[in-house]
Amino acid sequence: MFPGPACRTKPFRRVAPHPCRRVTSRTPPGGASPPRASGPGATRAAAVGLARELAEVTRLWHSAAPGLPGSALALAVAAARAVPRPVSVQTVVSGPVGASLPARPTGGVALDIIRSARSSLLIASFAAHGIADATAEIAAAVARGVTVDLLLEESTGASAAFARLPRQVSVWHRRRTGRAGVFHAKLIAADRHTVLLGSANPTDRGLSENIEAGAVLTGAEAAGPLVDHFRWLITPGNGIMRRAVRD
Repeated sequence: MFPGPACRTKPFRRVAPHPCRRVTSRTPPGGASPPRASGPGATRAAAVGLARELAEVTRLWHSAAPGLPGSALALAVAAARAVPRPVSVQTVVSGPVGASLPARPTGGVALDIIRSARSSLLIASFAAHGIADATAEIAAAVARGVTVDLLLEESTGASAAFARLPRQVSVWHRRRTGRAGVFHAKLIAADRHTVLLGSANPTDRGLSENIEAGAVLTGAEAAGPLVDHFRWLITPGNGIMRRAVRD
């Protein structure tokens, strides 16, 4: 239903930016929130948080424009939600870094993302070796209940770098179908909220000494679809990836 004439009154034009801007500004860049806990306690906490947000909206509504009808407020909130939110991107590099580029070292960022995983961790790579710090963080993630999937190119022997990880870690290789091509993607994804993309393989040199470049996507709107794509690649029955038998 379209709002009535009251939506075009002067009070609507004056108040629209205030409640919507204050409420929607609490949404992190990218439209994502950190992973949330589950269970009755988390449900009650979410309900309390929602009640507080609604109470704040009501307070702003009544104080700024008490004559504004509810339909006009609903239209303003819907319009605010429809505005595209900026995607949060952080630059990362390996090797020499000049003063002109505000970037973080790839190795440190990779470790931070692994540590941030709460439910799932997905790592894709063409090659891997060394990286004792990273494998230690992956093992710690498994210990706290994180599901870990490693998508690796088989021909490079990348899985050997992760051989000492717990057996709960799943290793995936591309199926041999007779078609040309290798698994060449490089990414580290924590849950659906953060993805590190770049040229660096998880090797000691790739994460520190080589000249490499990458970017970190944060937020479900930016990172989520990419994570979903790689999850789809390892979905049983689609014939793209196969789970490797670990020794």
